Amino acid sequence: MKMIVVFEKAPRLRHIGHLDLMRAMQRALRRSGLPLRYSQGFNPHILLTFAAPLSVGMPGKREIMEVPIEGEMTGEAFLQKLSPALPPDLPAISATPVDDQHPAPMAQLTAAIYQADMETVPENFAETVERFLSQKEIPAIRKTKTGMKPCDIRPMIYGLTLNGNSLTMVLALCEKATCKPDLLLSSLFEFAGAERPRMLITRTQLLGEKDGMMVPLESL
Repeated sequence: MKMIVVFEKAPRLRHIGHLDLMRAMQRALRRSGLPLRYSQGFNPHILLTFAAPLSVGMPGKREIMEVPIEGEMTGEAFLQKLSPALPPDLPAISATPVDDQHPAPMAQLTAAIYQADMETVPENFAETVERFLSQKEIPAIRKTKTGMKPCDIRPMIYGLTLNGNSLTMVLALCEKATCKPDLLLSSLFEFAGAERPRMLITRTQLLGEKDGMMVPLESL
């Protein structure tokens, strides 16, 4: 069976890269004494996968990893063993057991919610956000394996709302199409004719799709 584990990467750990995060989780899992499933071969390792890597500098409130285990176990029993082995800024929030045929979270991922907390907000910025979203096309330049390429990011923006100094972005995050928050923010502030303020961007939720609706990934 497998455990779908929801965990937080707190702001204090935001500069920890994905490989270091994987190592930290693997060490915690080994210390926990859980009946983990390992790969075969000369260098066995825990068969641990993440739904989507976090960019360096970005915290995550509800990140998701999949941990294969031997035998059966409840989510509560899993958390009781794992939680004491984790550092305070990397807490496990929930664990849900699923069978081995359950689709991997990475395969079900379609989008993510990000929150940008800005130090300052340009004048009339709420109106600017509305005008920005009303465009049929939003041209941008993004980096690909073959160099910088023009693209239209409008179809990849599922939501964009301003509440005080916080900007909430719902953006495509899957193999077919991905819009990174930095790309949207660069386009938005260029459209506004304003300098981008200092901000902290947090990924608050990973999303999947069910019956044509966006739902929290861990609920699938």
